[in-house]
Amino acid sequence: MNRKIVLLGLAILGLAGGAYVVRRPLLMAGPACLDGLWDGCLSTDNGVVLMTLAGVPLALLLAGALAWLRRTRGGSAWRFSLAEVGMIYGTLPFVWLTVMPGPGAGVVPGRVSLIPLRDLITMGPLGIGGNLLVLAALGFFAPMRFAALASVPRILALGAVCSVLIETAQYVFQLDRVSSVDDVLVNATGAALAALLSRRWWRTAAEAQVDRAQPAHAPAS
Repeated sequence: MNRKIVLLGLAILGLAGGAYVVRRPLLMAGPACLDGLWDGCLSTDNGVVLMTLAGVPLALLLAGALAWLRRTRGGSAWRFSLAEVGMIYGTLPFVWLTVMPGPGAGVVPGRVSLIPLRDLITMGPLGIGGNLLVLAALGFFAPMRFAALASVPRILALGAVCSVLIETAQYVFQLDRVSSVDDVLVNATGAALAALLSRRWWRTAAEAQVDRAQPAHAPAS
C-alpha cells in the first residue's frame, strides 16, 4: 500500500513538473484555440497538445458512460471502456502531429529514407521521445481490450503496421515530411514498451479468459 502511494505521488510530481516546463508554449497557443482559429491552434504542435490536455476530462466522462452502459459485465466494463477511449484518444493527437502538413506540402515531392538507424542521429532525444509516444497509447491499451493482442510481439507487429501506414500517407499526400524506416522502428518500439508497462493488467485478463475457456474436468467415479 505504501509503495502504491509513493508511486502515485511520484507520478503526480512528474506530471506537475512536465506541465510546469511546457506551460509557456502551451499558453501561447491558448488565445488562438479559445478563438477557434485554425492557424495557431490545431495547425501547431503546442495547440494540438493543449487541446488534447483540455479534452482529458471529457474523455474520462466518455469512458465512464461506456462503463455504465456495460455495467452488467462487472469489473471488465471499466477496463474495456477505459482501454477503448484511451487507445483512440491517446493515439489520434500524435497521429495528427505526424501528418500535419509542412510548409512545402503539395509542392515538395515525397521523400523516403530506407537506411535503418541513419535518421536516429538527426532525430535527437526530443525527436526519439516524441516518436516513442506516437503509438504508445495504442500499445498500452490495445492488449487490455483485445485478448488476441495480449502479446508484446503482436503489439510490436501492430505498431509496425500502423507506422508504415502513417509513413505511407506522408509520402502519398506530399506532406513535406520524410518517410523514414527509423520512424517505423521507433514508433513500433514505443508501442511494445507501452505494452510492457500495462502487462500486469492485460496478462491477468488474458489468463482469466483462458481459464474460463478450458472445460471443467469431470470428477473421477
